[in-house]
Amino acid sequence: MVTTSALDWEQMPYFLAVARAGSLRAAASQLNTTHARINRQLAALETAYGVALFHRSPSGVELTAAGRNLLPVAEEAEILFLGARRNLQGLDRQETGVVRFSLTGTMAYEMVAPILVRFFAEYPEIDVEIHTTDRNEDIKRLEADVSLRVAYEVSDDVIAQKLYPMAMGIYASSAYLDRHLLNAGPKGEGLHWIGWDGPDRHPQWVKQTPFPNAQVRHATSDPVMHLNLLRSGFGMTEISVFFETIHPELTRVPGTEITMGRTLWLLLHSDLRRTTRVRRFVDFMAAGLKEMRPLLQKVS
Repeated sequence: MVTTSALDWEQMPYFLAVARAGSLRAAASQLNTTHARINRQLAALETAYGVALFHRSPSGVELTAAGRNLLPVAEEAEILFLGARRNLQGLDRQETGVVRFSLTGTMAYEMVAPILVRFFAEYPEIDVEIHTTDRNEDIKRLEADVSLRVAYEVSDDVIAQKLYPMAMGIYASSAYLDRHLLNAGPKGEGLHWIGWDGPDRHPQWVKQTPFPNAQVRHATSDPVMHLNLLRSGFGMTEISVFFETIHPELTRVPGTEITMGRTLWLLLHSDLRRTTRVRRFVDFMAAGLKEMRPLLQKVS
């Protein structure tokens, strides 16, 4: 059994990140650090133990036998340390300190920024560290204190405040529709979807849409880029009706209907609900989003 000492804990988060991510670069992105720093920390840990913890290859890394032996020890220690940290944070009764808030870019830039500005004015001693990411950050591991998520259901072992479902519609720019809609076929021939999931002109999901014969042109997993391609007249996509309100160049594609899609959720760890700054932030954010409900559920 590999054992650890107090001197090893500086490197342990890097070991865990690489073991979970499968590559040094992915781990560096998750920890918001550099590939070189990750490599140095792993080298120091391997030197301390006198064994290699990873097999390295051009496609990524794989745990060695020693690495597999170390992993459950490191994970158990991580749980203990994070639990202690959460308990200490939960005792905080002051309206001061930092709240780490995770959400997608389109939510942050287009919907939530005005709410945050009002929060800053109301609570000047509470600082917000904003993580704009398309990855669901792990609240159990304290990657974030609070997360705003859009999902049908939330299965995480966290406190989940369910707000309301968002109205969704199929939109394109008015200029795009003027160029393409008149000559389009009845099942979307001649129209284009903006893709999310890689270069495939006829993915399976298109068959479930009102335009099953429309092609998918290019793809991006970045929702901000997706929205800007839409606004620039690149094609069609399904988005929240909210964006029609703030971007007048967008128009719901004629003949399509508004549907109630995924739900807005505010998530936080159960141990942090006693932390005053987190509670103030969650209550303020929930109230601000509820005020926006008419814009996010507009069906006309």
